[in-house]
Amino acid sequence: MRKFSRALALAALLLSSATYAENAAPVTAAVATPIKQPWLYEGSDVPVDDSWTFGVLPNGLRYAVKKNDVPAGQISIRVRIDAGSLHENNEEQGFAHLIEHLSFRGSTFVPDGEAKRIWQRFGVTFGSDSNAQTTPTQTVYKLDLPNATPEKLDESVKIISGMIRNPRISEVALNAERSIVLAELRENSGAQLVYSDALRQHAFQGQRLANRSTIGTPETLHAASAEALNAFHDRWYRPENAVIVIAGDIEPEQLSNLIQKYFHDWKGTGPRAPEPAFGDPTPTGTPTRVLVEATLPTTVSIAYLRPWRKVDDTIAYNEQLLVDALALQIINRRLEVQARSGGNFLFAEVAQEDISRTADATLVSLTPVGDRWEAATKDVRSVIADAVATPPSTADIDRELTLFGNALRTMLDSYPFEAAAKQADDIVNAVDIRETVAAPKTIVQVFEGMKGKFSPARLLASTQALFKADATRLMLSSPTPVANADQRTLAALNDAVVANKAARLANSALGFDALPKLGAPGKLVAEEIVSRQSMTSLELSNGVRALLYPNKAESGQIRVMVRFGKGYQSVTPEKGGLLWAGPYVLPENGIGNLKRTEIDQMVNGRRIELNFAIDDDAFEFAANTRPDDLADQLTLIATKLEHPGWDPAPVERAKALATSGYDSFEMSATSVLQRDLEYLLHSKDPRWKAASPSDVAKIDAASFKAYWSPLLSQGPVEVLLFGDFDKDAAISALEASFGAMKARSAVMPAATAQSISFPAASGTPMRLTHKGSADQAAAVMAWPTGGGIAGITEGRQLEILAAIFRDRLFEKFRAEQAASYSPDMTSQWPKDFSSGGYLMAYTQVKPADVDRFFSFADQVATDLSVNPVTPDELNRAVEPMKQYIERAASGNTFWLNNLKGATHDPTRYTALGRLYSDYADVTPSLLQALAKRYFVKDKAWTLVVAPVGRAGH
Repeated sequence: MRKFSRALALAALLLSSATYAENAAPVTAAVATPIKQPWLYEGSDVPVDDSWTFGVLPNGLRYAVKKNDVPAGQISIRVRIDAGSLHENNEEQGFAHLIEHLSFRGSTFVPDGEAKRIWQRFGVTFGSDSNAQTTPTQTVYKLDLPNATPEKLDESVKIISGMIRNPRISEVALNAERSIVLAELRENSGAQLVYSDALRQHAFQGQRLANRSTIGTPETLHAASAEALNAFHDRWYRPENAVIVIAGDIEPEQLSNLIQKYFHDWKGTGPRAPEPAFGDPTPTGTPTRVLVEATLPTTVSIAYLRPWRKVDDTIAYNEQLLVDALALQIINRRLEVQARSGGNFLFAEVAQEDISRTADATLVSLTPVGDRWEAATKDVRSVIADAVATPPSTADIDRELTLFGNALRTMLDSYPFEAAAKQADDIVNAVDIRETVAAPKTIVQVFEGMKGKFSPARLLASTQALFKADATRLMLSSPTPVANADQRTLAALNDAVVANKAARLANSALGFDALPKLGAPGKLVAEEIVSRQSMTSLELSNGVRALLYPNKAESGQIRVMVRFGKGYQSVTPEKGGLLWAGPYVLPENGIGNLKRTEIDQMVNGRRIELNFAIDDDAFEFAANTRPDDLADQLTLIATKLEHPGWDPAPVERAKALATSGYDSFEMSATSVLQRDLEYLLHSKDPRWKAASPSDVAKIDAASFKAYWSPLLSQGPVEVLLFGDFDKDAAISALEASFGAMKARSAVMPAATAQSISFPAASGTPMRLTHKGSADQAAAVMAWPTGGGIAGITEGRQLEILAAIFRDRLFEKFRAEQAASYSPDMTSQWPKDFSSGGYLMAYTQVKPADVDRFFSFADQVATDLSVNPVTPDELNRAVEPMKQYIERAASGNTFWLNNLKGATHDPTRYTALGRLYSDYADVTPSLLQALAKRYFVKDKAWTLVVAPVGRAGH
């Protein structure tokens, strides 16, 4: 059965499960194994998901194909090769990943670089629709082909077959791609890579995985030869090691025929090589390690390691997985309650994961408050000690089982609308972990057949097994040296702790009647049908407006967004210094006198959320809920607005979090950009400034309340409901919740709050520094454009110009010159400000190549201004955008994001109606005119982020 990853929250686990067959056989206590099992189900009694067609070619290649018309017209192709970094010999480190690169570069049927261009003409977006991934255990090639005509599909499968069977691994191609992979290695280097390498080496010492970074090492990459790479390809790229999965809007028989057509005559070279031994965890070695990295926050990781073994993927096995997942969820809920109430740790999580067919691991990770890592580790281990010693209560179990059941039923309801790409990925992942997939109907039947099996005793036994290990290892990451590190970390790992029974949740959960009371329900006073999508725009008697779009695009799910106030326009720049704290604190500080932990108990087992964000023109509470929970979801947000809580604990937690993570921004050039770029592109407007430790120190619970209380009470409310609901029931729920709020007056922002400005060009780049790798720098070149919903057509046209600029950066600066792995270009056009937009080219490079990038970007800008683009280049930019729109329009998120604010500004309906034509009607002459207007040399703003000591380079 599709394995539930125990590393995630339970609802996400179940919602992300595998596949569905309407005719799946019912599950009983003993399920008969069919006489003839498809290859994925060998050794399993899980009912076969017969929505898939499985087959094996005479040469040993396995495949799975399926008709799935979500989204319409698209075909998702996955080719998995059973070879990753664990299959490399010591001198071959990085070869699996390097061959992935070379396969995309050129092969039997396409010359160097042409596959990307062909697929762009088909509407494929490079990097998202066409990509590949190398892991320790597999290499997977991916293509999501939109508007897949038979001709485009045939050509695509042909190209992929050449990539897999006969990539052009020549010295010329290798030398070019080697430089790109070395650039990728350079750009990903830094403190975070040091941390992940150190953790892998420590946790898996004595095993093959310890010294197998997927990207390889500079030494092995420099030493790689075409002959050695071809030998690696011949050893592992063979039909017996390949699985092809195709799902999409076409009949399975046609897909099977295509696989036959292009792969039937594929033969391996020489005898099949056995898989190397990955090794088992061993108690020998060093149990603890301390990593000192100045730009990383203090963290503690503990791994309880057991040998990985292939399992018989049976019903009984999956019943135990559900028990294990519930056991971990109970612990994680207790840890979150502890963190929210204040204490020694900010976050802590326990997860179970089968890692790279190397270890069955239970992983504990925690972030302490400040440097209190010993106390934090003790606190976390105390919660675990209680869970290992004493069974959970029946109330604990029932609380989580409700969540299980709701999530599983949502998964079952939504499966017919699930994208083919996800279902193809599920098959690939099942193959990788040597397990099967199960239809959601089967999973629900298994769960419902387990009544009585989630006993306290069984949960206790599961918890105890999860914390038994052949090897237990701890790693501490600290920004400063730790005195007596070996003794202290050993004590943190091994000293006895007292079980913390106080972390258990109260058995008497609160009901919604404990919330502060709203006023009398309001009344519907205006209703209008928005024609194109049968949406309903309405107004309640207190001025609340709503946009309703009931539909079945995501069965069993409703996307809720509540917008109020004026967002970034609510305060002037000089008063913007505490905006940063809102997203950290507001979802956490409760309602009225109820704390967030009590709210969690109130909604436990239900799909009710409370997420917060700041948009240019509004503040937003958002949630993804279910039809049965919609009324209470609306009540919760309305009550949050009417009766906000001001618990000081979330403020202190936010301060600790913001402070602990701030130095991490110095770890690399890109993290400095993450911290400062938006602030700088807004001319150092404090509303977009990342809070520094000195900024954080100025805030306390009283100042937070004084700042945010008026912002929460200002401005009209707009509610957007998009998804699976009954309109009349939704209107009644709105009347009883948001209609019961006090009327709110409109907000008129100050003139300075309604404007943003682009930084003035200075002749020389602004200079920032980072504390990461000495060979890593970042360069930014940006030009001011405009903004406003009235000019959105031009904003969309500039996206096309940016796409062409990006493609030229890729073709020359990456593919040809190998100066950077990730050059990019973007266009921003703020819809709610009349200015502040920009075109921006940026990249990571060696410090010595900064001026080279600026020169090249300037050349591209000049050429686009002087010469019209070719029709083919324009088509390769426009077609992927058109196809993206057509696919995105099948989901509610697309409509919600484009129409938020429309009840107050109907021009957004008009702007959305022009979306497709705004892209499709772009011409070479129009793009040339835009380039002339905006690529003005003396208006270009530039920025360099260089390593410390080289800022003046």
